[in-house]
Amino acid sequence: MKIAMIGTGYVGLVSGVCFSDFGHEVVCVDKDAAKIARLEAGEVPIYEPGLDQLMARNVAAGRLSFTSDLAGAVDGADAVFIAVGTPTRRGDGHADLTYVHAAAEEIAQALTGYAVVVTKSTVPVGTNRQVARTIRKANPKAEFDVASNPEFLREGAAIDDFMRPDRVVVGAQTDRAREVMADVYRPLFLRDFPIVYTDLESAEMIKYAANAFLAAKITFVNEIAALCERVGADVKSVAQGMGLDGRIGNKFLHAGPGYGGSCFPKDTRALARMGQDHAVPMQITETVIKVNEETKRRMIEKVEDLCDGKVNGKVIAVLGVTFKPNTDDMREAPALTIIPALVGAGAKVRVVDPQGRKEGEALLPGVKWMEDPYQAAHAAHALVILTEWNEFRALDLRKIARKMAAPRMADLRNIYSEKDARKAGFDAYMGIGR
Repeated sequence: MKIAMIGTGYVGLVSGVCFSDFGHEVVCVDKDAAKIARLEAGEVPIYEPGLDQLMARNVAAGRLSFTSDLAGAVDGADAVFIAVGTPTRRGDGHADLTYVHAAAEEIAQALTGYAVVVTKSTVPVGTNRQVARTIRKANPKAEFDVASNPEFLREGAAIDDFMRPDRVVVGAQTDRAREVMADVYRPLFLRDFPIVYTDLESAEMIKYAANAFLAAKITFVNEIAALCERVGADVKSVAQGMGLDGRIGNKFLHAGPGYGGSCFPKDTRALARMGQDHAVPMQITETVIKVNEETKRRMIEKVEDLCDGKVNGKVIAVLGVTFKPNTDDMREAPALTIIPALVGAGAKVRVVDPQGRKEGEALLPGVKWMEDPYQAAHAAHALVILTEWNEFRALDLRKIARKMAAPRMADLRNIYSEKDARKAGFDAYMGIGR
């Protein structure tokens, strides 16, 4: 099959590369000519483990190419995927669909035969029907169907998520569209991965409902962690006891400094706004958003408490700034709330992150970037762990404690224990929910 992938951001690029590995002919399209040039040169503009090798293999096999020519890519395509950004619209919380409708208009003019136009971007309920109207208005003679195919990719594990999904969701109106989508995902169907066929509205809602539920799960355990600190319980034990219940499960029950990233913040806001627009307030989701912001602010207070209530003039070494490990994504990362607050309070912040510097230098002014944790810890008054990169899980704590002016640790990911920290020479240790 021939597939056109409109948009080479995180979702579009990963999806396009993986579809080409299925054996399809895939053309990835982007208006950014400089980005296309980088891709054609073999440079991957995002950090995702294994993506560079997979991309190179399929380019070499002739199944994957990149272009700024949307019309050429769409011509003769069996399926045209829209994978452009849908950021939160400034001021009202709605998803901004400007790029989606712009892509739909261009696709309409480029269609030369029947194709399924598939929305891969996360969009509010009703968007696919709007896309259909946009295409019909721009090209009344176009022969097409629309389909909704939301993505469920975790940054840092996206290739495995695509190749071995929990499920594939396809919303379609016609048998012909479902047949095309079945051919697109045929390799997964043959390996018995579940494919859920449903209507357009249900497919759109599944994405928002899933992300809001996971965000609620994270936020719930963070609230429990705050209570654990007051009553003397250990949130790790509490989460383990909860997670062994098959009705709950153990995923997304790790206490931390709050969720971030490209999906949960914008999708919870968009769902809350949809509820308000339809007079069905999403009260749980609205509370999740509020509590998540409070969790980030509580982390600032924890660091201040660790420094005897005052960070002014203190040197603070921060390990990790991306919203999670194995990605360079800084979008809505807790670090973007916590670190500016510390800098604003007069702290001298040093930062170490294996992939975060590329975006972080512009987003975190006033910090000093260091090469490794030991360098950052020299003469520091506090060590703060914000992202649980593997590189930070087995540090020589004795060596770090000896280098610090005041060996204190705020372990905001609970990757160490107070016992181990104190044994290594730390005078103070502060985790989450302990």
